[in-house]
Amino acid sequence: MMKILDTLVIGAGISGLSCAYQLSQNSAKSGYDLLVAEAQGRVGGNIVSQSQGGFLWEEGPNSFSPTPALLRLAVEVGLKSELVLADRKLPRYVYWQQQLMAVPMSPSALISSPLLSFSGKLRALMGGLGFVGPAMGSELQYQAGEETIAQFFQRHLGTEVLQRLVAPFVSGVYAGDPQQLELRAAFSRVANLADMGGGLIPGAILMRRQAQFQGKPTADPQLPQTRPGELGSFRPGLAALPEAIARHLGERVKLQWQLTGLSLTAQQTYQAEFTTPEGPQQIEARTIILTTPADISQSILRSLGPQLSQTLQTIPYPPVACVVLAYPTAALRHLLMGFGNLIPRGQGIQTLGTIWSSSLFPGRAPEGWHILTSFIGGATQPEVGEWSEDQLVHQVHQDLSQILLNHSATPKVLAVRLWPRAIPQYTLGHCQRLQTIHQELQKLPGLYLCSNYLDGVALGDCVQRALTQADEVQRYLESH
Repeated sequence: MMKILDTLVIGAGISGLSCAYQLSQNSAKSGYDLLVAEAQGRVGGNIVSQSQGGFLWEEGPNSFSPTPALLRLAVEVGLKSELVLADRKLPRYVYWQQQLMAVPMSPSALISSPLLSFSGKLRALMGGLGFVGPAMGSELQYQAGEETIAQFFQRHLGTEVLQRLVAPFVSGVYAGDPQQLELRAAFSRVANLADMGGGLIPGAILMRRQAQFQGKPTADPQLPQTRPGELGSFRPGLAALPEAIARHLGERVKLQWQLTGLSLTAQQTYQAEFTTPEGPQQIEARTIILTTPADISQSILRSLGPQLSQTLQTIPYPPVACVVLAYPTAALRHLLMGFGNLIPRGQGIQTLGTIWSSSLFPGRAPEGWHILTSFIGGATQPEVGEWSEDQLVHQVHQDLSQILLNHSATPKVLAVRLWPRAIPQYTLGHCQRLQTIHQELQKLPGLYLCSNYLDGVALGDCVQRALTQADEVQRYLESH
């Protein structure tokens, strides 16, 4: 039995490490003791960067939006010089009716885009200006008044925008089904725009005016300067960030520590039991932060908080496979200059989308080669979780052959990674789930949840949520 810790963090993904780092910075002044326990033999969670033979690729998240919180963390752990930013002018594409079409990124581009018909553009314009019918119908009664993403965008912008722009975007972010995801949980900012202005365009105008009235926040001169639309990574890959944080935490990060039990003591502290390479370990802590996925957290909390556990169990995670293939330049129909392409369902293509990795971040493939990172599966095709690696490679290569390749091309297979439970789905009822989770946590003071099933799946969301959670934990410790 070790001495009583102030905080025990379960999980060394980006959420757990960011939370622990913030607490460690606070503990330099207050003297708090903390430990991070990770079941795997490495840090980073779903962030997996690999390199071989001059190729560098990702098998989980591929990039991040450079938010101030994430940039500040990267700078503090010594990665400022390793930051790389993709050219924001690179186009994004949607594969529609056997053609790659650039996603319109401005009103003028939307007018000239062949992706939408004239009637589709007119419908989107009228709805965007606020000529929108109210949310109503028998379906909403069974949905507690909440709309799905599909229902909202169908009502506001029409069928074409939903099918050709919104649905593939949902596949790219959540690997989800817009017919199932709750709008307010998945796209809260969009919901707020509609609430504020009655339509998306009036809401955006009002929000911009409010921001101008409040004044532009002062830029931190210590942070790299970025522009809207840029995506970031690091020269060695995204894994550089969790690895750098872990180096700063040092001996406070324990790998291959598998949590086997968690209980509440008579002193209102928490006792955790682990199997470790050195044998069984018991840790007592005043606060616990669970950064594990919902399915693992629900198992841990089954006896401590039955209702909390049951609520977490209802959050679905579909399987997604990441297939990384490399091709010689001669195998491509045309020069790849862009972020990548997404594929709406119903186009005869099973792959959800492909990131043109070596176009996004130069230097990731040897001269004369290109890396294509594709994702397949998700909520609309869960059977992918049962496919073999050969089946996954065959299907992705077949899809790429229709979209990007000469049919005689042969791929170099760099990686095939199946994530059996990949991205949490904010399905209908998710806002109510979050409310229940918050209520149940009040019964377990000192226990905190910090994971991407809560309110944002992007890396920037994870970092910001972790830093906020760390400050809340510190306040709790100071008040006790």
